Amino acid sequence: MAAHDDGPAFDEVYRRHFQPLVVQLFAFVGDMSEAQDLVQEAFSRAWPRWHRISRYDDPVAWVRRVAWNIAINRWHRLRTARLFSLRQRVEVVNGPGPDRVVLAAALATLPVNHRRAVVLHYLAGLTVGEIAEDCEVAPGTVKSWLHRARATLADCLAEHEPEPIDRERATVDNPTERRAD
Repeated sequence: MAAHDDGPAFDEVYRRHFQPLVVQLFAFVGDMSEAQDLVQEAFSRAWPRWHRISRYDDPVAWVRRVAWNIAINRWHRLRTARLFSLRQRVEVVNGPGPDRVVLAAALATLPVNHRRAVVLHYLAGLTVGEIAEDCEVAPGTVKSWLHRARATLADCLAEHEPEPIDRERATVDNPTERRAD
């Protein structure tokens, strides 16, 4: 497919941005298959409108926004279904067990807006201004989200740090290991 008068070709945008968008959505939703589905759905919605979208300043931002919106809408539907099933006394299967990646678990503790800001800033490489525009909020709000998210992540990740090894105690406890004085 050739590029439109003043926009990039769909297949080129898809080829260059599909994987980075999947990585961003994976960090947001915590499931690779779900992330791939979300990005694929967003590109599927862009395809019939590409003649218009390709003329935007940043067509990838439109695709990303649609993928985020689909993810949030799915979460709303899943939450509604879960609440309904709880009222129906249907057994609900819990999420991933303790082997979940620590960072994904820490990201999951963040409020949605904070998580979104972190993913867009650190994985998508967007500036505070670009995130503010994408989320339709003031740049100061994005800065606040990022600050609070970093503080929460630091606390969560500090809880999962391995205990430092006490070399003195390890030598005393293990007589086969000699100390070099």
